Amino acid sequence: MGRYDQLEKPYGKISPTNNTPTLPGRGIPMIPIRDDNPTHSVPIITYLLILVNILVFIFQTFLGSYNELFVYQFALIPADVTSFMSLGSLFNIFTSMFMHAGLAHIGGNMLYLWIFGDNVEDRLGRGKYFLFYIIGGVVASITHILTNPNSVIPTVGASGAIAAVLGAYLVLFPRQKVLTLIPLGFWLRMTMLPASIVLLVWFGLQFLQGVLTLGGPDVGGVAVWAHIGGFVSGVVLGQLFKKPEKDYPAYHW
Repeated sequence: MGRYDQLEKPYGKISPTNNTPTLPGRGIPMIPIRDDNPTHSVPIITYLLILVNILVFIFQTFLGSYNELFVYQFALIPADVTSFMSLGSLFNIFTSMFMHAGLAHIGGNMLYLWIFGDNVEDRLGRGKYFLFYIIGGVVASITHILTNPNSVIPTVGASGAIAAVLGAYLVLFPRQKVLTLIPLGFWLRMTMLPASIVLLVWFGLQFLQGVLTLGGPDVGGVAVWAHIGGFVSGVVLGQLFKKPEKDYPAYHW
């Protein structure tokens, strides 16, 4: 995986999002494989979110040429929200969170949700976690709209909400170890890194890319400001929604 570049489709350009962190300035992807952080309950909501995203992606695949209509009907288009503020355009903030632009796109997103979502759900509780996930996705979409108010490029992907999960994981489990794959030229290195390093490197890259895109032309690509907005909301909401310490079993460091 790596940076998920702008996709050219028969119906135009789609701004997807991807959660693979890269070391700034080096172009070396850091791919998390799993974390060393057992849960105390079955992460039902995380599993259901992954299932829904996969089912929607399969549905899109079987649409064939009709996928163009589906994308324009249900993807987030910032200009539609800022110009019309119709119920449909606002509803698309939610529907776009479950749509993806390709196999690599959904694969990267679901990998991150699988690794980090279960522990955040465990720490927040199922009901609060679902609400947290939706709010994080909405904040991510609003951030994207505010930084690209006139964009007519459809934007799809779950990684705004998943970025919120990463932000919450950072503040709830900063010292947990994450097994990370680091390609070094022709060599692959597997190493355990603290979650704080993996997630802060990811966020740092997103912020750097976001600053570089400010004021630039609307050419599509990775919706990095959605990532930034989602991550920051996750840091805040993770603290607000977490269970009291007395109601949560001891951490496993």
